[in-house]
Amino acid sequence: MEHLTKQTFLEKVFNYEANKDWKFEGKLPCIIDFYADWCQPCKVVAPILEELSVEFDGKINIYKVNTEQEVELASAFGIRSIPSMLFCPAEGQPQMSVGALPKETLIQAINDVLLKKQEIEK
Repeated sequence: MEHLTKQTFLEKVFNYEANKDWKFEGKLPCIIDFYADWCQPCKVVAPILEELSVEFDGKINIYKVNTEQEVELASAFGIRSIPSMLFCPAEGQPQMSVGALPKETLIQAINDVLLKKQEIEK
């Protein structure tokens, strides 16, 4: 799991300095976990995201942004509570989720938002 700085965020996710409207720069859909070291719920989510980065390897990227170190990035996305996760599909608008989500919910969000797997068979 890669930790993003402002520079790598601009290259791999969204260059908000060059574009006013959302334009995804990445090749694979991604989740960006905005966290801080002192945040207890963030520590609960961290190992789950580690597992998901292995389970969905090659399908999605999972990035982390330390809101204490990357203050400008956090404020650019209006991060007020952590953990906050930004789900960025390859096409379409990103979706923000606030709070520590359980693994099942994260998997569902990955499938629905990032991989856009529609349930055809009921």
